[in-house]
Amino acid sequence: MPPVAEPPPLRHHNRVDGPDDLARALTPQGEIALRRRGAVHELIVNGVFAMDSAEVTSELALADAAGPDPGVVVVGGLGLGFTAARLLAAGADTVHVVELARPLIDWALAGVTDQLERVAHDPRVRLHHGDIVEWLPRREELFDAVLLDVDNGPGFLIHDSNAQVYAALWLADAVERLRPGGVLVIWSESAAPELAATLAALGHLKERMITVEREGRRFDYALYVLRRRGPQHTV
Repeated sequence: MPPVAEPPPLRHHNRVDGPDDLARALTPQGEIALRRRGAVHELIVNGVFAMDSAEVTSELALADAAGPDPGVVVVGGLGLGFTAARLLAAGADTVHVVELARPLIDWALAGVTDQLERVAHDPRVRLHHGDIVEWLPRREELFDAVLLDVDNGPGFLIHDSNAQVYAALWLADAVERLRPGGVLVIWSESAAPELAATLAALGHLKERMITVEREGRRFDYALYVLRRRGPQHTV
């Protein structure tokens, strides 16, 4: 993916220069790098800032949307491990993390950062190298929650192939992988009305806006929380 010409929202803005490289590798989707700037870890995709450990409000909110008793959860995207770690802290029984970039899984297993190492070696975690678009429909078991943070949302894709994650047919199949009352949660860099309309047809939907301020700028991220219809459940 070539660097963007204009600064998009917080999690994918600004080229990054100067920090120390902890790890770097080429993948079929492009280069991925893990860097350290002081006490802050940064994840870089093709030279473009993806996320860091300084501001993880929305990553934690994504985990919290699974509820106070997460059960068995699928997380699409490892990132720096904050969503998975939050689920573990909440007492999740099992956390399946599906990550497209194999080097990121290897770095977690090798303990390149303390956070990633804790997640990778927790006995409740299952790390899967693969594309969530293909991985989830193949599963026969049902899950209590499926949390997706695999791209910026339908309005600002990093990888065009991720458009399928927001398509009605795939989302309907994802809901079928939930137990009655289970939740499908999708992170988006901004409000996505078309996605909301698609999800609303599949179950009980709630949109939650997460406001983050950083370096004098405000960002309003969206979480779409869809609960599969079941007895005595509300979003």
